[in-house]
Amino acid sequence: MKPVQFNNTVLRDGHQSLAATRMTTAQMLPAAAILDEMGFSGLETWGGATIDSCLRFLGENPFDRLRALKKAAPKTPQLMLLRGQNIVQYTSFPDDVVEAFVRADAAAGQDIFRIFDALNDTRNLTTAIKTVKACGKHARGEICYTTSPVHTVEAFVKMGSALRDLGCDSIGIKDMSGVIAPRIAYDMVAQLRKKVGLPITLHTHDTAGLGAAAYLAAIDAGVDIVETSIAPFANGTAQPDTLRMLALLEGHERCPKFDLKKLAELREYFTGVYKELSKFTSPDNERVDSDTLIYQVPGGMLSNFRNQLKEQNMGDKLQEVMAEIFFVREALGWIPLVTPTSQIVGTQAMLNVKFGRWKTIAPAAADIALNKYGRPPGTVDAELLKLIFERTGAKPIEGRPADALSPRMPKLREELAAKNLPTDDEACVLHAMFPQEFAKLHAPKPAAVPTPLVSVTAPAPAAPAAPSAVSTAKAIGPLHRYRLNIGGQLSEASVEEIA
Repeated sequence: MKPVQFNNTVLRDGHQSLAATRMTTAQMLPAAAILDEMGFSGLETWGGATIDSCLRFLGENPFDRLRALKKAAPKTPQLMLLRGQNIVQYTSFPDDVVEAFVRADAAAGQDIFRIFDALNDTRNLTTAIKTVKACGKHARGEICYTTSPVHTVEAFVKMGSALRDLGCDSIGIKDMSGVIAPRIAYDMVAQLRKKVGLPITLHTHDTAGLGAAAYLAAIDAGVDIVETSIAPFANGTAQPDTLRMLALLEGHERCPKFDLKKLAELREYFTGVYKELSKFTSPDNERVDSDTLIYQVPGGMLSNFRNQLKEQNMGDKLQEVMAEIFFVREALGWIPLVTPTSQIVGTQAMLNVKFGRWKTIAPAAADIALNKYGRPPGTVDAELLKLIFERTGAKPIEGRPADALSPRMPKLREELAAKNLPTDDEACVLHAMFPQEFAKLHAPKPAAVPTPLVSVTAPAPAAPAAPSAVSTAKAIGPLHRYRLNIGGQLSEASVEEIA
């Protein structure tokens, strides 16, 4: 049997799960060329929460990030995580916006699209899969793994067959919460191989401590690819560490080969980046938490959710909110917890704890109950539906939700033209999902004011900084990053090496 292949997630899910998606493109580029030489079968660099984070927190154009990473790592296929009809947002978009997004993404250099629906409703995947295939790219249909009375291995395998019939090139088992047991992983892979016949990737998190063991079981069952990260952006709520997986596979007939020296260099570099992002990290995200087996909160959500609770002055209510998540999930028809449903359920659980159960119903939670996100896998609680009807008069809809949405691309172009903003597909889709953040990205920038190297208010006479005042971070590749200590003030600079 061939060696198992590794995809690497450090540039997307690794920092999304452990550092609230705050790694910048500048922090990624020094490592990208090394990652490109390692022999990974894919690098996950885009999608998920990175689009939102680029615009909202980092002041970056996410498409520029993709182009920069594609230029820095041209040999290894790059992956993105696409939320089907939700694209990379929390609501559904009409087909023409989904199509435009996929076209723009493919043109910017995306190779493999991991396409999932939060409810595992394959009707919400058809447009994205069709467009990816039309662009000549790889469509990986994702099965969102979860446990509940209505989720079985047989049901997941049936979904795998449906994804194959929709034209997917491969199947991904997306265990966003890290709850797949090793024997279940073995059985799912074995049955998917037998009954579906497409290449299979297993993606999990080590939140509950099961990730590495699940990978080993899946490898024994013949899985084609597993997804790992690089410490310290690994383990805990992220994917198992690459070096750790290699050690666990030592002596196994399917153990792949990697340059251990380069892996050590990458770990050293990312350790520096992890320290730079320390205000977004937490020891709670790094440890094994068996409570995840009950609450099933995804790793990517957990690090952000802790920050959100703190902002709401509810940092001490985490366990109470987590317990309420279980109740809300059942009431909404045992929906899997994955973006956007995980955030919606988490928000509703927070509201229930803060104001009383169902005293305030989030609009998005009501939309799930009303089938506006698709068909929940189980039955929505009748009392909840009654409450929603009494307050809004709304009843559950029938059919594919996107069929009720009117095309938007012409209107989006008009809106952008009226604001003298770009009107290409990239601009339109970002404007559709994040209008305020996209406008802010294109707002006129104030003129840069040169900053003196030495503070004029320093009591000491002005003088160039002594050589000992400059400490150099470990540099990999063409971008050198420095931390300067001048007059007791720390600042950072990035210097590009020009041949």
